[in-house]
Amino acid sequence: MGIVFFAPDNENAGTFRQVLGTHAENVQVVEALLNAAIPVASRLEEEGAEVFVARGGTAMLLRNRGIKSPVVEIHMTSADMVDALAEAKRRTGSDNPHIAVVAFPEMVQDLLQFLPFLNLRLTSYTLASEEDAGPFVSKAMEDGAQVLIGGAITVRIAQERGLPAVLLRSGEASIRLALEEAQRIVYARRLEAHRSNELKAMLEYAYEGIIAVNSEGRVTVFNPVAESVTGIRQEEALGRPADHVLSSISFEEVLHSGSQDIGEILDFGHSKVMVNRIPIRVGGEVVGAVATFQDITKIQTMEERIRREIYSQGHAAKFSFGDICGSSPSLMEAIQVARQYACVDSTVLIHGETGVGKELFAQSIHTAGNRCNGPFVAVNCAALPETLLESELFGYVEGAFTGARRKGKPGLFELAHHGTIFLDEVSEIPLSLQGRMLRVLQEREVIRLGHDRVIPVDVRVLCATNRDVHLLVEEGSFRRDLYWRLNVLGLFIPPLRERQGDIVPLMEHFLGGLSAPGSKAFALAEDAFSFLIHYQWPGNVRELKNLCERLIVVHAGKGVDAAALSRLMEYCEPAGALCRGSMGMKDIEGAIAQAGGKMSKAAEILGIHRATLWRKRKRRSPQSDR
Repeated sequence: MGIVFFAPDNENAGTFRQVLGTHAENVQVVEALLNAAIPVASRLEEEGAEVFVARGGTAMLLRNRGIKSPVVEIHMTSADMVDALAEAKRRTGSDNPHIAVVAFPEMVQDLLQFLPFLNLRLTSYTLASEEDAGPFVSKAMEDGAQVLIGGAITVRIAQERGLPAVLLRSGEASIRLALEEAQRIVYARRLEAHRSNELKAMLEYAYEGIIAVNSEGRVTVFNPVAESVTGIRQEEALGRPADHVLSSISFEEVLHSGSQDIGEILDFGHSKVMVNRIPIRVGGEVVGAVATFQDITKIQTMEERIRREIYSQGHAAKFSFGDICGSSPSLMEAIQVARQYACVDSTVLIHGETGVGKELFAQSIHTAGNRCNGPFVAVNCAALPETLLESELFGYVEGAFTGARRKGKPGLFELAHHGTIFLDEVSEIPLSLQGRMLRVLQEREVIRLGHDRVIPVDVRVLCATNRDVHLLVEEGSFRRDLYWRLNVLGLFIPPLRERQGDIVPLMEHFLGGLSAPGSKAFALAEDAFSFLIHYQWPGNVRELKNLCERLIVVHAGKGVDAAALSRLMEYCEPAGALCRGSMGMKDIEGAIAQAGGKMSKAAEILGIHRATLWRKRKRRSPQSDR
């Protein structure tokens, strides 16, 4: 039920229903007049009526007697007046009868305005209440009126007293005009209710506390989060001066200057909150202000959820100590030490040759520690150019550099919050970035590129290198203070040539994982075992795994002897030779010559990244700076 029409009598009710027939589903016609309409309207309002439509005195009473819903009045049109006057003349049979109009002013307002211009003997008597009808009908008769025009109640009284009377009827045009206005009101009210419910939902379910004040500084909005954080009930706050409700949040400066105040941290007694205060402007004038605030603990919790979501998208450790294959004494000792390191949060520097499994140990330390439910973020410091490495580690804001993402990007230290960051080949961090790295390790905070805001991070740092960092410190290519920050706990992973007892079990493990289901097992000759044990394995476990892949491709289902293994090893011999000792300038230039001057191919031959090759060549060649 949206719209209710009040008809003064059965005759008007019939006219209303006839005109409103096509809108019957949304409109109800009720026969009730003046005071009798009030209780009916109250009941219908409780049942969901949105707009009432009535004539003259009934409309006036509905507005004045506690009805909250809008009331639309059916105004008499000029055509309705002409019809009534014509009927009055017909009733008397006179061309110029004495006509009395007894009605509420709302019904005949237009007629009264044009009365001086009408060539009629017409007297108007304006009703102020239903009780005035009887006396005014009597007065009209005393004044010699021959016929009366008015509403239902005056017509009934006149007829009872023998005076001819004409009922002011609402014509089709006036009814339709009233309906159109009522429909506009219904639409506007529903739209307003929809927006109000949206606003209410936003206020009630927002994560932030919201307090709004008007231009006088009195509280107009106090949402549930504000209640929870402040401990003040909404009923105690609404309508009161804000400084009386919560003195710690002052709106005076915002209302006076019209400037916003962002990011202030306040103490609410049992909690600390971050507050933003913003002026509300209408037509350039400050008409109020709003403060939003969040409990800092909840901000941290939400931040942790976001980081966990990022962690679930790929920043996770896949391996544990149970995935480390081997039982040699030196490996068991390394595992035992690593397990002890997993119990603390100190920084670990893992030493070991290329391919020995340093990241496997790093992931295992993370998985066995108290940060196992947090992210594990790994970055190869040698694989990225200096500028890209800086932005990846520390993040950046919008516009920090050409090509920066529109909304900026968090750095890897941020993504590792409440977890672990693994810096592989940490010795390759450029000297220009080592100062920023030192600050992160000391202060546990980062600053994104292009910004000055400090972001706290709670991360454990694990590092790995295949170089003698102490020697780099002596050479001046690695900061001494950073070295001691990284080398809090040292862990050495023994090379495969010192773990001869692990070679065959590792080989069987790799072959079993790489072979297709149902494939034939490899038959190793006696001399093949001797070859595997005495080979130096410059590429360590990674080289052994590569050998297993070659065996599956080249010798699937065939017998394998030492000669076959030796032929397969020849493919990795250039890189292998380099792995046995420190990489010299002669080795680098030889690889470049072998690759025909192509740096990418030379890096592949050397088993290092192209960016690392550039840095090593520059570091070792005095002519490279010329």
